[in-house]
Amino acid sequence: MSALRHIAVIDIGKTNAKVALVDLATSSEVALRRMANAVATEGPYPHHDVERLWAFILASLRDINREQHIDAISITTHGATGVLVDSSGELVLPVLDYEFDGPDRLAADYDAIRPPFAETGTPRLPLGLNLGAQFFWQQKRFPAEFEHATTILMYPQYWALRLTGVAANEVTSLGCHTDLWNPWTADFSSLVDRLDWRGLMAPVRPARDRLGPILPALAARTGLDPQTLVFCGLHDSNASLLPHLLSDAPPFSVVSTGTWVVSMAVGGRPVKLDPARDTLVNVNALGDPVPSARFMGGREFSVLTESRPETWGNDDVRAVLARKTLLLPSTQQGSGPFPHEAAIWLDADGMNNGQRFAAISFYLALMTATCLELIGADGPTTVEGPFARNQLFVGMLAAATARGVVASEAATGTSIGAALLASDQVTARGKGERTEPPTDPAWADYTSAWRAAVEARG
Repeated sequence: MSALRHIAVIDIGKTNAKVALVDLATSSEVALRRMANAVATEGPYPHHDVERLWAFILASLRDINREQHIDAISITTHGATGVLVDSSGELVLPVLDYEFDGPDRLAADYDAIRPPFAETGTPRLPLGLNLGAQFFWQQKRFPAEFEHATTILMYPQYWALRLTGVAANEVTSLGCHTDLWNPWTADFSSLVDRLDWRGLMAPVRPARDRLGPILPALAARTGLDPQTLVFCGLHDSNASLLPHLLSDAPPFSVVSTGTWVVSMAVGGRPVKLDPARDTLVNVNALGDPVPSARFMGGREFSVLTESRPETWGNDDVRAVLARKTLLLPSTQQGSGPFPHEAAIWLDADGMNNGQRFAAISFYLALMTATCLELIGADGPTTVEGPFARNQLFVGMLAAATARGVVASEAATGTSIGAALLASDQVTARGKGERTEPPTDPAWADYTSAWRAAVEARG
């Protein structure tokens, strides 16, 4: 078989769903389709509208293939999402939205049986952010439906099942604060056996495994070659990390930005992770544990900017730095390094839109720097995703970490990594512009003021 070059990546984020065509020869996206990923509210609980997503996926594959032949398909999705299917591959229950608070109603019962942080590297999170809590709630609340489940799938592999008919699981999603995986033994956690779920778990396969060709009916519907390969797929933050695992020398860190801002340290300083501050152990695509931390930065950005223009000038930046207009955490509570703090503004009276945007960007960068400090990050930091295009975020992150920051050129950092599952070669790629810490002391002074104000609240 000739080398695979043009890889269609199905990228299901919490806020947006995308299908990108990646040219592996240039490590670039050459086509992109996007839609908003709205949660469906009808039915027994809020859930992901998988049929709407499926229609979008098939239409995008069809349209992109008309423009450029698709050689293979890879898949990446957000975490904290799993699927229960029956013997025919049909859903037995809707795919629960992890922001639904139903699992919290059984929190005491679940806490009594979940494994400790030392076993799983999973912090206890609210809502459905621990996937084990979702399945536990579904089993207790809908026992008859749960009884009909024959297979538990992680979210990327649910889409792989629909594309190929092959059921599989994969470690990056299993190891993403689920309570279901032990990253030290590379096996399911004690919770899985305690609840007798091991027999439901689809076989664990590497992210780059070729599950099979696309189903014949889908080939006919989309116009794709019937032999189009589908790869097992992986969790989105780990997709952002993969290119750097393959080409960069430790120590380094990667910040994957989207609805969540996920920081991952490779070869950093040894630290003791604090589960109370939303640090965790992710599992990368090579199966290795990765110290990580996160906060809901993309959601915070959307809430804070609302419909205001995202424009600013140098005068705005100088004013914010000089006045030390500070936004303190947290706009989204319940997760992140300051999960129980409520956001407040300091010295913000009379600020214009440009100054507000600068202060918001600085806040997000300082939250990210806090996450990197908590996981012992060292060496340069690469920012993937939308925040890489925010010069103020990048500049303040460099100032706050006192290390270089590389802003990835890829529009969707996850897509490049997911496409690399189809590549047998390890090659460094153009990453983007590197920003060094600003020499103007006003940036370091601002960082110190923000940290002092945060500490004073605690």
